[in-house]
Amino acid sequence: MATATVSAAADARLRRETYHEADVVVVGAGVFGCAAAYALAEQGRSVILLERSMHEPNRIVGELLQPGGLAALKKLGLGHCVDGIDAVPCKGYNVIYHGEPSLIPYPPVDDSGDVPYKWSGSGGDGEGKRPEGRSFHHGRFISQLRKSCLAHDNITVVETEVTSTIRGEHSEQVLGVKSRTKDPETGAKKPDYFFGQLTIIADGYDSKFRKQILGNASVVKRSKFYALELIDCPLPKENFGHVIIGNASPVLLYQIGTHETRALFDVPQGLPEASPAAGGVRGYIKKVAIPALPPSVRATAERALEDGKIPPSMPNSWLPPTPQSQQGVVLLGDAFNMRHPLTGGGMTVAFNDALLLAELLHPSRVRNLEDPAVVRPALLDFYWRRKKYTSIINVLAQALYTLFAANDRQLRALQLGCFEYFQRGMTDGPCGMLGGIIHMPSVLAYHFFSVAFVALWLNARTVMSGPLGPLKLPLALIDAVLILWKASAVFLPLIFREGFR
Repeated sequence: MATATVSAAADARLRRETYHEADVVVVGAGVFGCAAAYALAEQGRSVILLERSMHEPNRIVGELLQPGGLAALKKLGLGHCVDGIDAVPCKGYNVIYHGEPSLIPYPPVDDSGDVPYKWSGSGGDGEGKRPEGRSFHHGRFISQLRKSCLAHDNITVVETEVTSTIRGEHSEQVLGVKSRTKDPETGAKKPDYFFGQLTIIADGYDSKFRKQILGNASVVKRSKFYALELIDCPLPKENFGHVIIGNASPVLLYQIGTHETRALFDVPQGLPEASPAAGGVRGYIKKVAIPALPPSVRATAERALEDGKIPPSMPNSWLPPTPQSQQGVVLLGDAFNMRHPLTGGGMTVAFNDALLLAELLHPSRVRNLEDPAVVRPALLDFYWRRKKYTSIINVLAQALYTLFAANDRQLRALQLGCFEYFQRGMTDGPCGMLGGIIHMPSVLAYHFFSVAFVALWLNARTVMSGPLGPLKLPLALIDAVLILWKASAVFLPLIFREGFR
């Protein structure tokens, strides 16, 4: 039996390396691509993993892995990938609202992994174990994921630029992909072909295959994150991610190494303070954003800006998920679904998606990946079952960004209500959802509208202050209706677009 297994593995490797044939072809060796390839290979599937460049990437997002994502990474058998890369533990968030901090630690969990106080306030310091996340240099983490795939007997990794899908002559079934591979002797790129029973495309946020597979799915880009790397920056609270809310758009601060801290400055499209006449993005960061930072951080941020360059940037994108029905191919990862990176939920979604996909395509369920009668229902089931965790992360990311980047009176009232909610100790539910620990959409709805009613109360108290306060009750009631309407306008369309059934 052992000899037969070894022979089958050797035959599969020969097919991959000589004939470029496998059970699964995965396009993109990023976060999701590596995780999916590894998960399927662990089940005995033969996998070809294709990547345009195997050099260590240099990106400014994908640097914070929430506890829910770390737990999924460990279930995939890839937990070791956060070791040896100078990763830093993350224990939660420190939200600083106009200079006033509010600490939001990850909530304690019981032996079953449930958050006991998800509906109420904080569970205190001594009740249950508090999970942690990790923050790190994105490129180092990706390199570790790729090393794990390179070392796996069932995976062949090829550096090649995928250009198109290959379809059958008499059907629209995708049979694999066409690519351009550099000849090691001449350096010239030559056509190459890779075939699989199933092709998984995970070519990132700027996917060239999105329109072809998802049709009219459109990416919404409202702002960009511009990044600085701060050296030996004294953060107000060690091992916590920091969200700075003030006169500038939101700023994120989190440590990515022993000496390095990432600063991400949100710059909305068309922001007047970042226009060329006002000094551009550098001028905005120097004159508006850095003064809004905690005093202990400003000096290191100013030093990081001294190189005279425009900081590297990434678009902050929103792409709701779309059902897929094409035969032989599925688009996943950021190519399929994105949310604002404010809450750092992208990798948590990716690793949980890889786990779920592997479960639904397990050989005990799907023996032949070429059989559309079995694969198509499995992928549809994947689309609906993933909403248990993705809907919370997606909606929370978009809703919180709208509140934290408030640009009108009602949103600013909701922003204040959110901060007051945290100050009152109502943190376990919200931070449990941010951390990918709580998978109940009803908890999200409960806390979001609880924040709205706190905002109503704070606003009414402000409006009705002074000796003529009771006479201002009609104004307070009008404000209450407008604030509640704004909260509904933010939350309900996001929930609707997630497409619950």
